[in-house]
Amino acid sequence: MRTDIFARLDREPEPPKIVAPRMSRHRAALFGGTLAFYLAIVFAVLVTSWLVVLDWKVMLFRPYQQWPELHAFLDYYVVLGQRGPTAVMVACWLGWRSWRQHTLRPLLVLGTSLLLLNVTVGAVKLGLGRLGPHYATQIGSAEMFAGGDIFPSGHTANAVVTWGILAYLATTPRARRYLSAVSATVSLGVGLTTVYIGTHWLSDVVLGWAAGLLILLALPWFEPLIARAERWILDVREQWRARRRAVRQVRAPGVVPQPVLLPQSIAAESAALAAGAAGAGTPAAHLATGARAR
Repeated sequence: MRTDIFARLDREPEPPKIVAPRMSRHRAALFGGTLAFYLAIVFAVLVTSWLVVLDWKVMLFRPYQQWPELHAFLDYYVVLGQRGPTAVMVACWLGWRSWRQHTLRPLLVLGTSLLLLNVTVGAVKLGLGRLGPHYATQIGSAEMFAGGDIFPSGHTANAVVTWGILAYLATTPRARRYLSAVSATVSLGVGLTTVYIGTHWLSDVVLGWAAGLLILLALPWFEPLIARAERWILDVREQWRARRRAVRQVRAPGVVPQPVLLPQSIAAESAALAAGAAGAGTPAAHLATGARAR
């Protein structure tokens, strides 16, 4: 039993056949619905609707004062949504999978998702410029276009994407279901933790969930680009290895490099041989042939 467990940690002899997810009709419909929900949340905050009123009610309730005993634990739990630590942890796991399966796809998928996360979420944050609860200036205001950068919640979106990648790359339906439940629980907890601490409005967290889910749903569109990038990287690696092998063969001891005859040298040698063949019966020709041989 132990042998079977440890055998699964060894590198596979051949790369497995990996079927990349495609943008099915169900996934496309889910992407469209999530995008509509995303835009509805942005619109509701821009017009200072009931959602902004709910933000202020939750903020003035001050959950961190209602349940102070949770503060110490949640200060550590919220790290599961920080980009640096989570990216390092997930990259280590996916790096081992890449080595074991002879493929760069897990790491390339992670890099693509993080790039999309930084571009899309970062652009919306800077464009809307919403201030956080601790920096709010007027009760009941949406605090938009005031130089902030918290809408949507980066912690929440990062938790959805980083931990959701594990479910996206799962190779069996059972593992995909379990990892989807785990990633949803972690991202839900991280988002609510930011509301508890008071660093985000509730609408920030809701929009962060939608932003992260949009990135995960859009990844199948980038699978052809990921496949081409993997082939290019592997081709460059093989060319580099071939050059290294050629250099080692030249520098190996006991290997005498053979001279290369230029076309002029070949023509001169052929003329000399023809002249020697024509006068082969004379003693001078025999002497010249011997001298050339020596």
